[in-house]
Amino acid sequence: MIVFIATLNVARGKESSFEKLQSELSEIAHANEPGLIVYDVIRHVDRPGVYVVYARFKDRQAFEFHQNADFHQRLVPPILDCVEGEMDLQFFDRVA
Repeated sequence: MIVFIATLNVARGKESSFEKLQSELSEIAHANEPGLIVYDVIRHVDRPGVYVVYARFKDRQAFEFHQNADFHQRLVPPILDCVEGEMDLQFFDRVA
């Protein structure tokens, strides 16, 4: 199982675009990726512009499929255009 958590700081005024693009990515990914278990995007309650993406995949092959999907290639560049600074992307192993 592959799990990643990405923390992103979205530029002021781009939150709506970011959320719309992420919602589209999540919806398409859930509909088209049988190896995707979870793709959630959450917004920090007290820190405006701070978002976390949590994704869990059945295995590395499912993760690679996600990364190379045409919709991923189409949506991620405009998503990243909304982000200020570097994304904090970390990978984890699920234990329970």
